[in-house]
Amino acid sequence: MKLVVGSDHGGFSAKDFVKKWLLKAGHDVADFGCHSPEAVDYPDIAQLVGEAVVRREFDKGILVDGFGGAVCLAANKIPGVRAVAAYNSVSARFAAAHDDANVLCLGGKTHGEFALAEMLQVFFSTPYEGGRHDGRLAKIAGIERKYSR
Repeated sequence: MKLVVGSDHGGFSAKDFVKKWLLKAGHDVADFGCHSPEAVDYPDIAQLVGEAVVRREFDKGILVDGFGGAVCLAANKIPGVRAVAAYNSVSARFAAAHDDANVLCLGGKTHGEFALAEMLQVFFSTPYEGGRHDGRLAKIAGIERKYSR
C-alpha cells in the first residue's frame, strides 16, 4: 500500500516507529512531518495528510499526536476523510471493518511500541465489511455535502 504519515511534536518519536514498522511490512511510506521534536501545530500536518488521501495520492494516512484525538479532530474537517482514533486493537479493527477509515490516528504518548504495532497490524489486515456500513458512510457523506456549501 502507498501510505502517508504525519505527526505533531507530541507524536514525533512514535511516528518514527510507525514509519519503520510500515516499511518493514512492505508498504511504500511518505513522511509529511514534522521532522523534529520542536513544536508544530497539529492542524497543519493533519490537513496535509488528509488532503493527500482525499486526492488519492495515497491509499491511507496515519497521523500521530500525543493521544490521537487532536489530529483526528482536524483531519475529519476535510470532506472525504474518515479519520478514526484507535486506542487498542478492537478500535483499530472497527475503524477498518465498519468505518472504512482512510486515516488512522494514534497516540504517541499514550501507547508504547507494542500497542502501536498491534493496532497497525490489525488495521491493515482487516478488510472493510461493507453491507450495512455502506448506508452509514453514505449518511456521513451527506452530512459533509450539507455543510460544505
